[in-house]
Amino acid sequence: MSTLARARCTLGAHPSALDTALAAVVLVCMLAGSLVDPHGPEGVNWDLRTPDVLSLALMTVGAAALAFRRRAPLVVLGVTGCVSVVESVTGDPRAPVVMSAVIALFTVAASTDRPTTWRVGLLTMTLLTGAAMLAGSLPWYAQENLAVFAWTGIGATAGDAVRSRRAFVQAIRDRAEKAERTREEEARRRVAEERLRIARDLHDVVAHHIALVNVQAGVASHVMDKRPDQAKQALAHVREASRSALDELRATVGLLRQSGDPEAPTEPAPGLARLDELVGTFHHAGLHVEVARADQGTALPAAVDLAAYRIIQEALTNVRKHAGQRAKAEVSVVRVGPNIEVTVLDDGTGEGHAVDAADVSGDSGGHGLLGMRERVTAVRGTLTTGPRYGGGFRVHAILPVRSRTDAAEGPV
Repeated sequence: MSTLARARCTLGAHPSALDTALAAVVLVCMLAGSLVDPHGPEGVNWDLRTPDVLSLALMTVGAAALAFRRRAPLVVLGVTGCVSVVESVTGDPRAPVVMSAVIALFTVAASTDRPTTWRVGLLTMTLLTGAAMLAGSLPWYAQENLAVFAWTGIGATAGDAVRSRRAFVQAIRDRAEKAERTREEEARRRVAEERLRIARDLHDVVAHHIALVNVQAGVASHVMDKRPDQAKQALAHVREASRSALDELRATVGLLRQSGDPEAPTEPAPGLARLDELVGTFHHAGLHVEVARADQGTALPAAVDLAAYRIIQEALTNVRKHAGQRAKAEVSVVRVGPNIEVTVLDDGTGEGHAVDAADVSGDSGGHGLLGMRERVTAVRGTLTTGPRYGGGFRVHAILPVRSRTDAAEGPV
């Protein structure tokens, strides 16, 4: 830090000492100014005559008042203005007591608003200049009287300029702080959204595969003694489901561990093109699923395609977990105008359907339906879930076929 910067910091930390030093400097300047005779026979002459007692007292009072200019700027301006008027009327016209009033006016202009500066500045200029011209010992057109008018105007203008600059610098700092807060809030929002996305994906992957593993393990345990071939087949499905779960978890964790931007995945994100494969895994788990599609091979945006796949996956997982051993499910994918409608129905009567309904509001420990709703909301769709009349559960999602960017480019 430079010497000038250190001096500024020191003076800024002790404003009272700075004002006291300023008052002393102003007093010295007023005393030196009182020794100048601008009307001497040879121009400006130095006169070593000591100022009279009244002028000396007025200069001292005016300078001393400046030590309190930050605490009460208007009061200090009133005091210095009064001593300046008294000096103009009764004192030695050579004593520049008005210097203290100019500095006090500068302080008022720098510490208040512009309307106050205009009112106080015009009043001070009028009073001091009028007193000097009308009641002073010099002619009204004397240069000392015109100097009073000029210096008071300069003081008010300079103070207003300083105030404006301070306000401008403060506005820049406020904008910078606001921008920094906005960046931090945006970063926190993105982190929260990414955490939700990761949690949602992990839930979809783990819940699906673990549910299948649980079912197949139960089947293997049940038929191990009587039908070992079927038990081996169930264990093979357990091994396949667990391997798929581990692969997807490993891929997700690998993305999280990368320090830079993640590399593009070598395998495309799942979508409705893999619906038959998904339904096949549930068939192996003993769930009868019927599929009806009337989407005419509609090409969906990646986010919508993934959301539709995950909704069906989660809905069928819930059916297998909660709807009972003999439940059947129906999946339909239908193109309706600008949307694609995905519906999953089951006829189960298991008690777990109450848990499914509670998932929507977060009243239970599950997050399946909540994750569905988040996915549908992310692609600007709608989701309705609830029990069916006569038993079972219904999941119905309406997803837009095209994103807003695609819609702006024209019809399909």
